[in-house]
Amino acid sequence: MPTKLMLSFVAMDFLFAGCGGLLLGFALMSEQSMRATPTVDNVTKNLLLGQCPLTAGVVNAIFVFVTFLLSLPALFLPNNRGWLRIMGWLVVVCATFTLGLGVAIWVETLGTRSNLNVLWGAETPLIQSLLQQKFDCCGYFNSTSPPFVQDRTCPNTLVAAQKGGCIGKFSSFANSYLDQIFTAAFGIVGIDTILVLCVAMVLKYRTEQERYRHIDEKNGLGGL
Repeated sequence: MPTKLMLSFVAMDFLFAGCGGLLLGFALMSEQSMRATPTVDNVTKNLLLGQCPLTAGVVNAIFVFVTFLLSLPALFLPNNRGWLRIMGWLVVVCATFTLGLGVAIWVETLGTRSNLNVLWGAETPLIQSLLQQKFDCCGYFNSTSPPFVQDRTCPNTLVAAQKGGCIGKFSSFANSYLDQIFTAAFGIVGIDTILVLCVAMVLKYRTEQERYRHIDEKNGLGGL
């Protein structure tokens, strides 16, 4: 009959695999969204997703799935410890990888305004216009720096000067959106950490069981 420890280990192992699915799904859906025609609704998220390490996220998800597959022998071989050790180290690698992705995105938020200024300047007038419509603003810092794109939101210089630049609303949205992404990444690292602890406890349990078995064999109780 499975022990509570093994049931917890199995549950965390499948949750770990689920996190891999989450990473893969987010990366693939984000890449699909970025290929869509830019609109007022998707332009901001797509620009921010373009700054995220999505390809690295796919690679990380593949590592997670490989680790999960290698954990199956540890589940079906109740006395085996070699597969458990391999799994434990691979989970550490996956956790470190995910942590690196989260930290990379977090670092981006430390210089949001300057980073978005570069991003704004590199985009086409169409994208800049969509951003102006999204946040009801004109230009980045203000209507003249850089010069606003004339559209229905900013039809002339007077209206543009009154509305002000997009820096505040754009950076606030970017920080909020990126915060959700790196917080989710750190949450996955937390799950990985719990799984590593489960692996360590199962290893300790199996080591103790092996020691007791040897003691019983020495005492002539191996057949009982």
